[in-house]
Amino acid sequence: MENNANYAGNNYNGESISGTEHGQSCCGHGCAGCGKTKLRSPKEYKRLINRLNRISGQISGIKGMVEKNAYCTDILVQVAAVNAALNSFNKELLAEHIRSCVAENIRNGNNEIIDELVRTLQKLMK
Repeated sequence: MENNANYAGNNYNGESISGTEHGQSCCGHGCAGCGKTKLRSPKEYKRLINRLNRISGQISGIKGMVEKNAYCTDILVQVAAVNAALNSFNKELLAEHIRSCVAENIRNGNNEIIDELVRTLQKLMK
């Protein structure tokens, strides 16, 4: 169940961490929503955080536009850009999830991960 790819990086609070890439399997247990966690490699973590920081900046820009009474269509165009950025983030995260978490669970005989993936895809396609 354990992938022996060791790494060191930062957790969500910027604190230094180290361990095994999938020490508890992707989606071992620990997060608030589902009880599952995934320790990401420093490269993946940085890529995802950079994307989220850009999206956060875009959202702040939209807020500023509303505060300055910008024209509606100008705001709508920026909202569309944020939606596209979020979709791109989702695609990257989903691809990594399939390559790591889903593949690892299937290799370990946990085919329930397929049902989880289907439910996730259904939520994303609403």
